[in-house]
Parts: sequence; C-alpha cells; structure tokens
Amino acid sequence: MPRAQTSHPLDPLSAAEISVAVATVRAAGATPEVRDSMRFIEVVLVEPDKHVVALADAYFFPPFQPSLLPRTKGGPVIPSRLPSRQARLIVYNKKSNETSIWVVELSEVHAATRGGHHRGKVISSKVVPNVQPPMDAMEYAECEAVVKDFPPFREAMKRRGIEDMDLVMVDPWCVGYHSTADAPSRRLAKPLIFCRTESDCPMENGYARPVEGIHVLVDMQNMVVIEFEDRKLVPLPPADPLRNYTAGETRGGVDRSDVKPLQIIQPEGPSFRVNGNFIEWQKWNFRIGFTPREGLVIYSVAYVDGSRGRRPVAHRLSIVEMVVPYGDPNDPHYRKNAFDAGEDGLGKNAHSLKKGCDCLGYIKYFDAHFTNFTGGVETIENCVCLHEEDHGILWKHQDWRTGLAEVRRSRRLSVSFVCTVANYEYGFFWHFYQDGKIEAEVKLTGILSLGALQPGETRKYGTTIAPGLYAPVHQHFFVARMDMAVDCKPGEAFNQVVEVNLKVEEPGKNNAHNNAFYAEEELHRSELQAMRDCNPLTARHWIVRNTRNVNRTGQLTGFKLVPGSNCLPLAGSEAKFLRRAAFLKHNLWVTPYAHEEMYPGGEFPNQNPRVGEGLATWVKQNRSLEEADIVLWYVFGVTHVPRLEDWPVMPVERIGFMLMPHGFFNCSPAVDVPPSTTTDLELKENDIATKPIQNGIIAKL
Repeated sequence: MPRAQTSHPLDPLSAAEISVAVATVRAAGATPEVRDSMRFIEVVLVEPDKHVVALADAYFFPPFQPSLLPRTKGGPVIPSRLPSRQARLIVYNKKSNETSIWVVELSEVHAATRGGHHRGKVISSKVVPNVQPPMDAMEYAECEAVVKDFPPFREAMKRRGIEDMDLVMVDPWCVGYHSTADAPSRRLAKPLIFCRTESDCPMENGYARPVEGIHVLVDMQNMVVIEFEDRKLVPLPPADPLRNYTAGETRGGVDRSDVKPLQIIQPEGPSFRVNGNFIEWQKWNFRIGFTPREGLVIYSVAYVDGSRGRRPVAHRLSIVEMVVPYGDPNDPHYRKNAFDAGEDGLGKNAHSLKKGCDCLGYIKYFDAHFTNFTGGVETIENCVCLHEEDHGILWKHQDWRTGLAEVRRSRRLSVSFVCTVANYEYGFFWHFYQDGKIEAEVKLTGILSLGALQPGETRKYGTTIAPGLYAPVHQHFFVARMDMAVDCKPGEAFNQVVEVNLKVEEPGKNNAHNNAFYAEEELHRSELQAMRDCNPLTARHWIVRNTRNVNRTGQLTGFKLVPGSNCLPLAGSEAKFLRRAAFLKHNLWVTPYAHEEMYPGGEFPNQNPRVGEGLATWVKQNRSLEEADIVLWYVFGVTHVPRLEDWPVMPVERIGFMLMPHGFFNCSPAVDVPPSTTTDLELKENDIATKPIQNGIIAKL
C-alpha cells in the first residue's frame, strides 16, 4: 500500500523545507568566505514531471482518482512512496558577483526539521555566467540608506531646500539594458528620488514631489554610489493640496456620509471545500500554488462532468512576466521599463491581506513562505484570498405567452493576491464560473509615477496632473502562461490550436442580401505560424481542441481563449526595452510543452544583454503543434494616458481574458444551477430606508 505523504508534489515549499534547503546550500560552500557571501534570491519547489503528479492524485492524495493513470495490462504498478521533493535555489554571491542555481533533494525528515540539523542532499549546482538575478527588498532598503548618506546627494537636496533626509524617498530601479555600460558584469540600480511634504498625514504621498535633475548610479554589489551628477536644478513641485488619500480629515478632506454597510452573509458556510491546497467548488477542482516570481499559480484544473467524470482543462496557469514601458524620451523616464516579475518578483512583493482585504463574505486565506536575502524565512500571512462572489444573472428567460419565467443567479469562485511594486499596486485574480468559464483578471491601482515640470513647461508625452507635476504616458503588459490539457490525462499530448476569424461572405448568389458572414477556422500547425495578434474587426479568438475527443454532434471538444481589450507596444522596432521583451511583439504565442521553458524573457531579464532571449528564440525551432502538449502564452496590455481622475490614487482599471468552453459540453453546464431560495431574496422592510413607491409599481416589480 502507498505510504501517507505529508506534502503533495505541487504544494509550495513549507517554511521548514526552505530552511533546510538554505542550510544545505550554505553548508556546501567551499570556504567560510563563500558561505558568508551567499545571498538567497529565490527558493522554490522543483515541480515534478506530470506523471508524478498523476500518480499522487491517483493513489496518495484525496479525492483519490485512479482514472488519471492510463490502463495497463495486469493493472497499475503502484510505488510505495512518491519521489522526494526538491528545492531549486538561485544564489547570488555578493563577493564574486556570481549567480548560481542549486537543486536540493528534501525528504520527510528534512521537511519536519526547522533548523539545519538535518540537511538535504545537493543534487546539482552550476554557475550561470553573464546574468544578474532579481533585486531584493533588503538591497533596496540598503541602497536608499547609502544614497541618503552620500554627501554630494545631501548637498544637492540642500540646493532644493531639503535638509531633512527623513522626508526623502529613494526608489531603486533596475537599470535595464541600454548599452554595454549596463552589462551584467556589475549589479546596478538607478534610483528615482522623491520628497515628502511635512504634514500630519499618516501616509504622506511622497510621490507627489519627484526630484528631477539628479543622476545617481549605485553599485548594488558593493553598495556604493559610483556615478553622481546634479545636472539640472528643477524646482520641487509645490505641495499639492489634493496629494493625499487617507480617510477624512487626515488628508484634509471630508468623507461621504451616505455609504451604508454592505454585508455578505453565508449562514451555512461557503460552497467550496478545501483540503490543504486542493479546492473543490461547483464541479471545478484545482490546486493552489505560489512562487516568489509569479505569485499565484493554479494547478491541475479540472471539471467533474457527470458520467464523464473528471475532465482536465489545464495543468498550470500563472502570470509569468509583466513589463511597464514609459513613453517619455526624456531622462529619467526613458529608462523606466520595469520587468516587475523578472526583476523584482510579484510573489515576493505580495501583501498580507490582514492589513486590508477587499474580499467579502466567507474567506479562506493561504499563507506564503519565502527566503529573504540572507537566507532567513519570511511568511506573508493571509497572502492568497479564496472566496465566492455573487455575479448577477447567470441566465434567464420569460415566456411572453404564459408569463412564466426562469432565472438563475451566477456566482463565481475567486482566487487572488495583491502586490505592490514601488508606486503601483496589482491585483491578480482567477475567477471560476458555474457555466464552465475561467477568467483571468488584473486590477491596476496605486499611484502614478510622476515627473516634475519647470514653471510654465508642458510635456507632450504625458498629462499635467497638478502645478509642476505631470504623469508620463505608459503601458502595462502581462504574460499569462497556460499549460493546457483539454480532455488530456497526464502524459497525453492530444491538443491543437485553431484560430477563428469571422468573415463577410462575398456578394453573389450565396449572399444575395449582403448580410452573410461565417466563422472561418485555421489550424496552427507550427510555432512560427502561431505568432498572432488580436483583431477585434474579425472577432478573432483561438480554440484549444482535443484531437481525439468529441461531443454529441461529433465536433472536437475544446476551450477557447477570448481576448479582452488589448494593445501592442507603442514603440519603435529598435526600442531598447524590446531587446529584452521581444515577446511583446505579438499577443499570442504557442509552444509545445518543455519543462525548462517557463519565462518569456528568459530566467534573468535583469540587465540582460542578449537580444530576444526566451520565447522569441524558442519558437524559431518551429516545432509541430498539430497534436501536442500545448502551452499558450497570451500577452495582454493596457495603454495608460493618465487622467486627473487618476490622482492622487488611481481607481482600479481592469484588464484580462476568458477561457470559455467551446463544444466541451453537450449543452449548457449551468442549466442545473438551482433557483435562488426565498430566504436568499427576502428583504426586511425595517432594514431598508426607502421613499414611498406607488403600489402599481411595486406589483410590477
């Protein structure tokens, strides 16, 4: 019989496992000097092969699903235990400026041990030349202190009337790669400078006073300022009376008084069930994961479809990269093209939702564990939020002859986390619906990254927000990596991608009334053919189909990718940031699954001098897609022309896409959703303050 396992192969590393992995690598250092120089950028789970996941789900973890494994003559061979879990570490040597990758094997006893008493086993280690790993929050804090203590910087701030360094904010930004001066032989940051106004506001908005004209370059390896120049004395913008956003009088304003409490009550508890990281809800089931780079990861997505049983949809869903290029050619804004996942880490910058959560109702939280720069373990409590939301009408019809009506309310299950990268906030959401849809949504909010203007100056590359303040135009791009598995068991590679465009029928005998149009399909047979862009004029979308499974009409079962609003980079083909972000040149890329192909700009985009590394290079192999283990890479973005209404804190802007069943079911999967009960709809008259309404209107309502 299989032995009980404490951790599923896809569970994120526990705090104990991270501690053991760090201790193992540190102990393997050749000398005390090497060990003391180790800085730990990332410690993550080595995700096992898909057949190991299938074996775990079939025989080791509830809800035990033997049907996941292919039938074999004589029955399956079930091992007594699963392979040991492994951790992958990215280690930066602060002394030598080298980056290395380590793989450590963990065992049950190791995972249960918090100290370094029981160490893992080093499986492999290698130095990766000519790269810089992501920056760390500890480095940013140290960089800010170094710049503030630099005498020429203090003198430059004094010229601008600032002597209190506690008011100064230094936001280190990665330098990107614009020339050989940015080569990864040095670990560099080019900070942006801001200055708070003295006030009683508990969250004084320092981004309201950008300090321009000061050039600073910091060697992050040795933590020294290596270039400094006070190039231009731009006056600090005057204190904007509308700059702050805290409640009521603390910002110098008055809050609305007519907002009544809104409570979401689930007296019988939620409709979802949670077992560790395994979630079941309304015929959906999946696993939750979390990484320092991507943040939330959704694994093993499947739908339980009556007699057809558990039907896989996707093996792994996540946002693997995002890029924010700015459109102002002036210094320092032309250098602002942040790779927020690859240079900083979306997961490492996630919030603890204990400090403020926008989820309502019954909420299940999940913690996240990371290593810090020195190898200690940090926990973000309540990092991931799982909850149900009412979502309006699911479906409705009224028979006008009889007056009889049927209506159902929709609800969705949302899994989300929120992160802050310097001035901006990003909320990442995966929504699961009762009609078989999956929605990916990003909510953008936070504070604009501003520039200072000379008196009387305007800029065509942005919007004047307040006297002396302007917000440059910019774009936000996100890359969703979707390892699809439509009706495919682990190990099966029976998917293909079809593009659908709506075409207007040519005038003639087949279109005598000039009203005809139809959907035209084209199979993407290879990677280069599948480099595609959105086209709303033809309602373009893409369907991932199973080549060997059909519905009741004989059509292949599938899920379609439905784009939301989208854009492409508004930059010249020779733009410097496109060297590292060639994947932004198309909205859709398709590749056959390869274990090592995870990040569209390569694993180390920070100061990356190599042109087109990652996705744009992988597809040159032009591998076949006709029947494959398909991975979709969907690039979606928003162009932000700032408004005055985006200040001082930006109302949420939403962007995303849908995965929608297309011939996957034989009819609407939502037809069996029960009607709302009377108690769901009851309103207590005493709880609602209303104006008198005529009886006739009430009767109609």
